[in-house]
Amino acid sequence: MPESTAVWQGGLEFSISQDDHEFTIDGSAEFGGRDRGVRPKSLILTALIGCTGMDVVSILEKMKIRIYGLTVTARGEYTEEHPKVFRYIKIEYKFTGDDLPLSKIERAVNLSQEKYCGVSEMLRGKMELSYDIILEKP
Repeated sequence: MPESTAVWQGGLEFSISQDDHEFTIDGSAEFGGRDRGVRPKSLILTALIGCTGMDVVSILEKMKIRIYGLTVTARGEYTEEHPKVFRYIKIEYKFTGDDLPLSKIERAVNLSQEKYCGVSEMLRGKMELSYDIILEKP
């Protein structure tokens, strides 16, 4: 069963223990933090791109597609009213390699977004969620 523990360090700072790893979350000085760690809501973006990135690499590996690189970036915008939540998130998948088969890459991304990525599923219907695929030569 997944578990995460937060230990308060003062101000808005917490030390997080998760899956035998440690990291810090904190707020900006504007809101009483000391900017010593990432923002909690931004970790949703990290969870999303980590989940879908792992899916896509695994699916392409099973399709025997070789890519040299993959960079997944997520950008979001918050609502104006409280509680401030993501109004939309856009994911950018940037693949690097020679002769990348766009149709198979699109298939892998679609499978991740529509079937396998649990983070995408948790967010779907709560906000606008979209993506772009970019292919680059090395």
